[in-house]
Amino acid sequence: MLTKEKIKKSIDTLPDNLTIDQVIDRMIMLDKIEQGLKDVEDGNVYTTEEVKDKLNKWLK
Repeated sequence: MLTKEKIKKSIDTLPDNLTIDQVIDRMIMLDKIEQGLKDVEDGNVYTTEEVKDKLNKWLK
């Protein structure tokens, strides 16, 4: 879960001269990472073999 503390820590790593776009991009990135970690936790992932099979189909 994306918490206020994680957001604060992330913003602290940004340069002092920042734009609102940079802040928004960082929040979106953090949210996507959190979603990915939750997917892994819930078992919503593909095995290496499944990914290779999908790529082979797409690249034909």
